[in-house]
Amino acid sequence: MEKQSKGTISFKDQAISFLKLVASGNVDEAYRRYIGPEFRHHNAFFQGDADSLKLAMEEDAAENPNKRFKIKHAIEEGEMVAVHSHVKQNPEDLGAAVVHIFRFHDGHIVELWDLGQPIPESSPNNNGMF
Repeated sequence: MEKQSKGTISFKDQAISFLKLVASGNVDEAYRRYIGPEFRHHNAFFQGDADSLKLAMEEDAAENPNKRFKIKHAIEEGEMVAVHSHVKQNPEDLGAAVVHIFRFHDGHIVELWDLGQPIPESSPNNNGMF
């Protein structure tokens, strides 16, 4: 298993902290604490580099200052972490189910995938999305 260089904090806790900081608008702090120098991401709507995603996160935080973010599940396996969450851009929004997948190296996030599905107003599935 890969070394976790942020003291005894698990990769799962680091990923959760990163997401909470970003959701609360503290994007600079999130990047400073957790993003590695060779970071890349796989969001199809932005260039794959750290700066492009950071700018998009900052713009989203400015446009949605009342964002709600609630973690539903988090799984860590080796250097990989998956976080399933409920994200609402504002309190009235139904939101989306979002999964972030992180890859760590030398104690930093070096790769990120994110997938989202809007929560429908009605669904035939009584189990819900969470």
